[in-house]
Amino acid sequence: MTSPPLQSGLFAGASVLVDDARGRIDHRPGFLPPAEAAAAFDTLLRGVPWHDECRRMYDREVMTPRLLASFALDGPLPGAIASIAGAVATEVGAAFTHVGLNLYRDENDSVAPHNDHLDELEAGAPIALVSLGATRDMIIRAKQPPRRSLRIALEAGSLLVMSYATQLHYDHGIPKQRVPVGPRISLAFRVRAASSRRY
Repeated sequence: MTSPPLQSGLFAGASVLVDDARGRIDHRPGFLPPAEAAAAFDTLLRGVPWHDECRRMYDREVMTPRLLASFALDGPLPGAIASIAGAVATEVGAAFTHVGLNLYRDENDSVAPHNDHLDELEAGAPIALVSLGATRDMIIRAKQPPRRSLRIALEAGSLLVMSYATQLHYDHGIPKQRVPVGPRISLAFRVRAASSRRY
């Protein structure tokens, strides 16, 4: 199954990293002006009710190596999220319903290679990721041959958009780093399937 292409004319000046039968991935540095990105980072770092979670991996329970938060976009939102959500929806042309936030506190925080839970997503809808704070690399790898691998530096204010089909054919993750790095916040905008809109 493949998703429809992203709307033509979007992401002028962006890098199209993948655009084939397995999906499309666009990267746009500088989507948010530097001052806006810095202000949003400071506001969300202090003002969001961050929490960690215990998740089952293989045969044991582990704590997520990062902090989490989430919001339904039709409910009360911090002003910084509302502003970014409006800009992303306009740019991408998608009616996003939820945003998931990740706080990578330092170089030891990470997220393992994964794809989004497709049963929770509206079929065909893209996923948009806005980065704030320190630059971190994202690794995107094809699941099947040819096993294409991309390393993308996600800097503050950048926007990464993955089509729905990429979640079928690629994994993505943020690895730990060997060198010190400051905190980073990611905002992942999704269109949740109606059956999974619990909050």
